Amino acid sequence: MGLASAPSHPASPSDRTGPGQAHWLRVARETADDLATDAAAREQAGKAPVDEVSRLREAGLLTLLPPAGFGRGGADWPTAYAVVREIAAADGAIGQLLGCHYFLSWSARFFAEPALVARMEERSAAEEWCWGGGFARQEPRLILTRTSKGLVLDGRQSYTTGVLVADRIAVRAVRGDTGEPLAVVVDPARRGVVIDGDTDTFGQRLAAGGSVEFDDVPVGADDVLGSLSADEDLLSPRAALASPVGRLFSAQLLLGMAEGVLAEAREYSRTGHAPWHPAWPVGTPHDPQVQTAYGELTVLNRSASALTDQALEAVRGGLERGEDLTYDECADISALVAMAESAAARAAQESTTRALDIIGARSTSARLGFDRFWRNARTHTLYEPVAHRLRDVGEYFLNGAHPPFVLPA
Repeated sequence: MGLASAPSHPASPSDRTGPGQAHWLRVARETADDLATDAAAREQAGKAPVDEVSRLREAGLLTLLPPAGFGRGGADWPTAYAVVREIAAADGAIGQLLGCHYFLSWSARFFAEPALVARMEERSAAEEWCWGGGFARQEPRLILTRTSKGLVLDGRQSYTTGVLVADRIAVRAVRGDTGEPLAVVVDPARRGVVIDGDTDTFGQRLAAGGSVEFDDVPVGADDVLGSLSADEDLLSPRAALASPVGRLFSAQLLLGMAEGVLAEAREYSRTGHAPWHPAWPVGTPHDPQVQTAYGELTVLNRSASALTDQALEAVRGGLERGEDLTYDECADISALVAMAESAAARAAQESTTRALDIIGARSTSARLGFDRFWRNARTHTLYEPVAHRLRDVGEYFLNGAHPPFVLPA
């Protein structure tokens, strides 16, 4: 049970022949800089992020992952993770929205047949769809029923990322006759779909979350991607990899938030006090306590980042293994990602909380918007409890139990 390395894998050809990571990171930084200029004001307004999605679309970031053969980004997963982290440093909610989009728009590759994957990816890239939704288990469940007219979807899904701006919504539904969970894609413009922006969270307010009501919504054959069953007789190791791939976006999102708040706090520590304080005051870069606090948080973030890099290499190796991936290898990858997500959650919570203490009373200014980092990180960790990840790691370490197949909300 080796938690420190990716599984060995042979080199495999790739259809990722786009501009390359350096190009996309440059685009992501430019977009992040643009988002940062009015992040606090946009967050306080709390409007559906229609304009923000337009910025992502114009920058080409929504079509980052589809193969270059479709005339799109042709980027790989490490690039997608890096882009989400960069965006999250400027705006955690938009980082979540983008990470959810990447995972859901690519999810057909885990669960669907190749012909359906090709049709869906080609249309998604051509029409530059923004994806929202999630495959996490929910109660009450969405029900997929076969009628004389075909399949129909019924039920209500509560807080769902991206639905207020989505061109396609991906959800988890169960077959009414067998109870098998399935990944289903729905056009929100379809008859019977009602989206309610009733979510009133104190953080991640620009992640376009809301509730979706499905009332006798018709579902075509191409709308059903495949099974989400955790039964190993139905779930291949390749499909099971969807869990750590999705969870690693959570780790990158949290690291982005931690890095973003420290970058803004550092800038304020260097410049924000000058008009009001004499030389060497408490709270400035010359204060030993402030220096120690920044040092502790830097070590915490770098440690979490290093662990996340290990998890990223493991995920990369698993994806390249493809159909040769084993259940034991997938379990090892899942445990590494759970460790990374746990470390990133601690880094984000510590950084976003202690940054307020470092800055002091001025951090209460709504105009400065430092509180949004704490609210965003805390909201995300409440929806994705770190205690669950730690339990999975502990049980794997102690008993060799494979981490459960848990998809992000």
